[in-house]
Amino acid sequence: MDNVLDEWNTEILKQQVEEGKKKVCFPMPSGCFCFGQVNKVIHHHNIARRIKKLNEKLTVVAAEREMYGFHQSTIGGHDDQQLIQRQKTSSLVDISKIFGRDEEKEMLLSKLLRESSQEGEPFLVIPIVGMGGMGKTTLTQLVFNNEKVTAHFHKKVWVCVSDPFDEIKIAKAIIESLDKKETQSSSSELETLLLLIKTHVESKKFLLVLDDVWTEDQRQWESLKLPEILQSCAEGSTILVTTRKEEVAKMMRATSSMIHLDKLNDKDCLALFNSFAFLDREEDAANEFGAIGEEIVKKCKGLPLAAKTLGSLVWYKKTREEWRDVLNSKIWELKEIEDQVFRPLLLSYYDLAPAVKRCLLYCAIFPKDYDFRKDNLIELWMSQNYLNLKGKKEKRRIGQSYFESLTMRSFFQDFKKNDMKNVYGCKMHDIVHDFVQFLTQKECTIMEALKGANQRVELSGDYKVRHLTLINVGEGQLPTSFD
Repeated sequence: MDNVLDEWNTEILKQQVEEGKKKVCFPMPSGCFCFGQVNKVIHHHNIARRIKKLNEKLTVVAAEREMYGFHQSTIGGHDDQQLIQRQKTSSLVDISKIFGRDEEKEMLLSKLLRESSQEGEPFLVIPIVGMGGMGKTTLTQLVFNNEKVTAHFHKKVWVCVSDPFDEIKIAKAIIESLDKKETQSSSSELETLLLLIKTHVESKKFLLVLDDVWTEDQRQWESLKLPEILQSCAEGSTILVTTRKEEVAKMMRATSSMIHLDKLNDKDCLALFNSFAFLDREEDAANEFGAIGEEIVKKCKGLPLAAKTLGSLVWYKKTREEWRDVLNSKIWELKEIEDQVFRPLLLSYYDLAPAVKRCLLYCAIFPKDYDFRKDNLIELWMSQNYLNLKGKKEKRRIGQSYFESLTMRSFFQDFKKNDMKNVYGCKMHDIVHDFVQFLTQKECTIMEALKGANQRVELSGDYKVRHLTLINVGEGQLPTSFD
């Protein structure tokens, strides 16, 4: 739809420019005037034909909406009381308690708080392995912020690695966490950065978390020289790694200390679901919806992120019929959606108002583990005209409402709050980020700037990119062309 409208608007602008040229260059009618008119008619006919096809597609979509049982959402409206309730409740969403991970938590704490290393080694590498949405990062965060762990280590650093594995970026992130004064002056030479890290942590008990590691390349891991750096630290220093791939643990030669996160059992999965579904609701709500909730939880297949997402979704549902619509949705049968966690996310996504959907999908232009600032994000939504209202004050209020809606549906997490306990920043779970990029894969593209001045960015022919994000762009490194 946007592409056709863009083409239509572009054609109008082109005609205006051509008309202006004719007035200057051809005071008398041009000999090819008739041909120009014919071309216009043909082009207008083509656009009209495409608009007709789009209308036919929209008719099919409307029919599918009825078949799948989707209902028009009122989220993002002008109900001030509803907005106040959302703001009140969303401050409770970021729950530090975890479900069904007591054994893994105690095991991890035991390893971290040990007085001496295993088999005489001065440091330990602990990989936490599990499929996406299993709660690896949540468990690690809980332990990382544990008071005993904080008192046990002299230095603690958390770095999100993701893919691709960038040694310089990781080294700089470690330095920034250790000493923010060093960030601006730090070199881009890896050896210099590693020496600087060593200077900060030498003879100290050091805990380093590498979250979301993907690389199985031994050479990349060895180039970072983290084992060598930890050799200079105090005994008991630890590298804690979260990864979806057991091959990463093998590459790090750390399978003996590996902690594997399995799916939650039905009881723990239901407890997690209920903690979101019945948050701040009347006690008898659990009795009214409990049986349907148990059936919905079976769809989660033990995945914590799925339970959290569906619990957040049904929090908005006030009748048994609405809960049954979630349970019986045909989305559960979609074979095109291979990722198990994507189905509950898709259910929650389809339940959003169209304007809120646009705001969520816009987040696909940011890289993984991006540190969102709420006010800045709302400003960006305003700049895209997603908050289609008059007056900045009204737009900000609606932008706040949209942000709260996405928060309550667990699309955001890791909230940062000010002294007044109001949220000012957040992050997006890497699976949720994968999901929004999946939905916008041909419209939003993130590319890392390459080294060299004469670089070109190539996009495949079926991509119609509307938003392009270039990351790690240095001075004079913008691409010379896009193909």
